[in-house]
Amino acid sequence: MLSNLRPRAALTAVAIAAATVLASCSTPPPPPPPPVVQAPPAPPPITLSNKVVERASAFRGYMQRAGSITPDFQNGDQIQASLKVGVGYEQKHFLSGAMSYGAVLALQDATFVASVRAFAADPAQRQQVINQLIADPAYAVGFKGSDTAAARIIDTLGADGLKVYEAGKKVKQAAYDVQRATWSKAAVTDRDGRLAYAKSASATPALADTADVAQLQQASLATVAAPPPAAAPAASPAASIDAALASTVPAGPRSAPPPYRPLVIRSLAVAALAALGAAGDDNLPTIEAIMAEPNAGSCLNMAKLNLYQCLAVSKPHYEDIFCLGQHIMIDTGACVIKASGAPMPVEPLPPPPPEKPTAKKKPAAKPAAAKKKKA
Repeated sequence: MLSNLRPRAALTAVAIAAATVLASCSTPPPPPPPPVVQAPPAPPPITLSNKVVERASAFRGYMQRAGSITPDFQNGDQIQASLKVGVGYEQKHFLSGAMSYGAVLALQDATFVASVRAFAADPAQRQQVINQLIADPAYAVGFKGSDTAAARIIDTLGADGLKVYEAGKKVKQAAYDVQRATWSKAAVTDRDGRLAYAKSASATPALADTADVAQLQQASLATVAAPPPAAAPAASPAASIDAALASTVPAGPRSAPPPYRPLVIRSLAVAALAALGAAGDDNLPTIEAIMAEPNAGSCLNMAKLNLYQCLAVSKPHYEDIFCLGQHIMIDTGACVIKASGAPMPVEPLPPPPPEKPTAKKKPAAKPAAAKKKKA
């Protein structure tokens, strides 16, 4: 029995093998699997250093406090309190805060951010653009949307400076109006201590508000998900700078053609680096080098020097009011307006001096007739 089963099993195996060969000849082989296509690397996220945002908040906070000083002084203590508010900024930190705030404003422009981030996907191209921005901050002006982003910076900083400037004019006028009050003519107490405090506060950077820092940080990152300019803005607290930050920015994009002031150019460069993911805390030394603009700081330095001289010779309270209005508020506001490139307010011409009455001239005496000589 076993001998009979073995040939049959062998025949069965041969038949199966033959059938397999025939099937393989008639059916084509399956196609090879498609090659695995690797997705391009995602561009780095928008990053803006916390230090930059804190400086922007400190600048914004000072401008709001200084612009809120009112001229209704009733005693010397109110004047000294306002002086402490006005002197509370260090010039270099204040200027870098203005540029930092300008960078946050530029990051609200969806067109500008999108045109910069178009170069972020390719690592080699991204690094090339970063190097160009570091070597020449004016390279940021070449991106699409830089004109509307620049207009946003100019309008906002110009409006903030104008508010402080106009408030300073009212305070300066109060220095003359308040002289009718007896207390305004009294001597300022501790004049040397007052001047020393002004110099000390001018060397101390202003502090930022924690809630304001969070709001600015959210606004600087909100442009990634923002709709295009033609679409209706989303109902989000950080969808636009108009709703989240300041009501001074005009509705709708406005275009400001170049040339721009250095403050605007450097703000655009910092915003472009942030859009490329190259403005985080690790890149802070590079950002600080870009924001170093000595020419704009000379205006603020001169305002402080004039303030120190004014306080050094000021004795009665009304003279302190003049120092506050002119050399703190008007001068600082004017420096911000000029640095942003916004137009300075047109001041009315002073009235002409009254004409002096002219004395009537006496008629000139007629010369006596010459006598004829006798022949």
